[in-house]
Amino acid sequence: MSWRFLCDLLSGVNKYSTRIGRIWVAVVFMFRLMVYAVAAESIWKYEHDEFECNIKQPGCENVCFDHFFPVSHISLWALQLIMVSAPSLLVVFHVAYRENREKRHNQKLYRSPGELDGGLLCTYLTSLILKTGLEIVFLVLFYKLYNGFKVPRLVKCDIRPCPSTVDCYISKPTEKMIFLYFLVATSCLCIVLNLSELSYLIFKYSIKCYLKRYIKKCQ
Repeated sequence: MSWRFLCDLLSGVNKYSTRIGRIWVAVVFMFRLMVYAVAAESIWKYEHDEFECNIKQPGCENVCFDHFFPVSHISLWALQLIMVSAPSLLVVFHVAYRENREKRHNQKLYRSPGELDGGLLCTYLTSLILKTGLEIVFLVLFYKLYNGFKVPRLVKCDIRPCPSTVDCYISKPTEKMIFLYFLVATSCLCIVLNLSELSYLIFKYSIKCYLKRYIKKCQ
């Protein structure tokens, strides 16, 4: 899978982010995207081939694998990375709209097209709320799909066409569980960063509005 577009998106968002937002970009790029591309993808690459049951009944192994892994961990992780990065496109598109508007009118309409104020601030706050919401949704999805953040060594399957309850073994469960915990930890860190940035921007904007009103009253 090519991550070129996602890398370009993150580098573009980095230009218009606050300091906390730049930390979020660094965490996503270094601790999520790079770990996925370099290490995690290879661990889950042959998970279906390495899933073994103690019976060779035709179809039994496939049905059991599909039951315990309705969606591959690595595929869901990739989807999570794409989805939580997608709201940042709103900010990039809004800045592009401002730049095109200035070109069309051939005059300076904003102090800086990438400055977080007015409509762009609302767009940025919306993107933060969406990113936080998606992170939480995917964490809940991981928990529900796999009955917690664990990768068992042995699972028991009694689904047809298996003739009886069979034992199935998952390859490299400890290694997979470590990466799963890492995924959850980085996702929680991103949620904390998003909420911190959201609180910071709302507080900063509130103080700014209060000072404007106070100055007007004094005048």
